[in-house]
Amino acid sequence: MNLSASGQLNTIDISKATGYGSIGNVFESFYRLGKDGKITPGLAESSKVSADGKTWTFKLRDAKWSNGDKITAQDFVYSWRRTVDPKTVSPYAYLFYGVENAQTINEGEMPVDKLGIKAVGKDEVVITLTKPNSYFKTLMTYPLFGPQSEKIVQKYGKKYGTNSKYMVYSGPFKVKDWDSTSDTWSFVKNNQYWDKKVVKLHKINYQVIKNSNTAYQLFQRGKLDLAPLSSEQVKNLKDKPEFKQYSYSYIAYMDYNYNDSNELNRKALNNKNIRLALSQAIDREILTKKVFGDGSNVPKGFVASDLARDPSNKKDFADEQKVAGTMEYNEKLARENWKKGLKELGVKSLNITLLSSNEEPNSEPLMQYLQSQYTKVLPGIKITVQNIPGNSALSKARKGDYDIFVTNWGGDFKDPITFLQVPVSNTSYNYGKYSNEEYDSLIKKAENEDANDPNKRWEDLVEAAKILNRDQAVTPLYQQTISYMQNKNVKGIIQNTAGTQWNYKYTYIK
Repeated sequence: MNLSASGQLNTIDISKATGYGSIGNVFESFYRLGKDGKITPGLAESSKVSADGKTWTFKLRDAKWSNGDKITAQDFVYSWRRTVDPKTVSPYAYLFYGVENAQTINEGEMPVDKLGIKAVGKDEVVITLTKPNSYFKTLMTYPLFGPQSEKIVQKYGKKYGTNSKYMVYSGPFKVKDWDSTSDTWSFVKNNQYWDKKVVKLHKINYQVIKNSNTAYQLFQRGKLDLAPLSSEQVKNLKDKPEFKQYSYSYIAYMDYNYNDSNELNRKALNNKNIRLALSQAIDREILTKKVFGDGSNVPKGFVASDLARDPSNKKDFADEQKVAGTMEYNEKLARENWKKGLKELGVKSLNITLLSSNEEPNSEPLMQYLQSQYTKVLPGIKITVQNIPGNSALSKARKGDYDIFVTNWGGDFKDPITFLQVPVSNTSYNYGKYSNEEYDSLIKKAENEDANDPNKRWEDLVEAAKILNRDQAVTPLYQQTISYMQNKNVKGIIQNTAGTQWNYKYTYIK
């Protein structure tokens, strides 16, 4: 199978990765994410949980690394300790915070061997949580929670994870011919994989293709089996039999820099009226339907639609988080709030830079739309656009070197907390340093005292999401749907709306 990638694969070290869209094909945890988000078997043969919901015991199946070594319980212990170790600087370490002592260890206040995970013999992993976790089993489908071989990490040292040969693999495929600068690489069938008999594909070839016209031409010539389409192409190709749409719990949003080094812009972005105006000036219907026209949807808040449903009435969380007047297009109100904000700042104009990655789908039409829309609706605004390669944009964002970062977040698992943990004070992805005590305490309550009461926990999360909307702490722009031309002979692709998006374990070419 021949696939394209929008950018280079930045790492294959699961402790350091920032995305796991296709890495679940080469690494495996206790479980895998199957069709329709169902939990399917992985490296665990069985599991049990204690009556208080705090102790999980996993019995491992007889599985091997791609080099033939046995995968042991100690490999899980080592991997988890390595990820939460502050020296590793894992961007996803916070996902372990429900495990006993994980946060204290990650903050450098306790040794890693105090983490609540232990090996009992070679085949049993026992995990102790600080509190019950309603989505723990789903979390365990994520490659981040998979094993790592201490022997291999020590053997390769700093080279580990920087080249496909300095790594061993636990999933259906192995990576081949990749280093961190590669524009092409492959996944090849892992003949040591425990369930290799169901894996039909021998090889998946990847190449970085940043231009959708190039991708479509390659598709027409039979050189690509899945070609991502631009919004222009969607309009022309949506009636073709090979046209296919895949939705994802992926929200593009504007991240405000509350610690902006420019004093005037810092004050402006900390002004609620300015942020509300920036949200109300956007016509999201026009943006998604006319500018993109690719099936993307209007968001109702920071949490994606079709991600999670209310345990009592089955309503979509996205509908329950809505706050009237915060995200609806209203030119008049936007101008009023803008003028009010400028008056509070004592100025008549603002120069704001929008930073974004030019490797994201829709980045060019989105930035053009925002620039022209803001100039049209908000008097005295000057917008400069910095649309640069993904790694450079991310580097600037991490340093806080921006005014507004136009970025995105994809859900890691099917629970609202996968979005709502991002704006908590001091999390690694809260680049703009938003901080709200009431918001933090609601998230804390949901994850602690109300963790075992699904209805109360849900109420906490809805109220927290409403705070984000009222504050326009971040400004959601659209929920993405990606459209492709897909070879009609390619069957069995499993795509999920959250977590490891692409699962090729059962894919075959007819």
